[in-house]
Amino acid sequence: MVSIQEFQKLDLRVGEIISADHVPNANKLYVLNVDIGGKQIQLLAGVKESYDQKELVGKKIVVVANLDPANIRGMTSEGMLLAAENSGKISLVTMDKEIPVGSKVL
Repeated sequence: MVSIQEFQKLDLRVGEIISADHVPNANKLYVLNVDIGGKQIQLLAGVKESYDQKELVGKKIVVVANLDPANIRGMTSEGMLLAAENSGKISLVTMDKEIPVGSKVL
């Protein structure tokens, strides 16, 4: 169990995927450049088997924007996107209405 105080430490933001590129020698990873409102961050995401890189660009997603950077395959990931998984298929958490990039997710 997580307290509400612990949960409130997460900075969840609406981000827009600006670009999606292949990670060398990685079957599941894309490197994503994501605008989170006045700042672009780089994320590594294991969504390659569920999404073509072209369909990712322009998608508005939910990003955990205040994670410590992680080094994955020699690249820095500066956050994490939210997604669901079922039977190996991934579905990104997206916005169902138009909302500005950088908006705080409550």
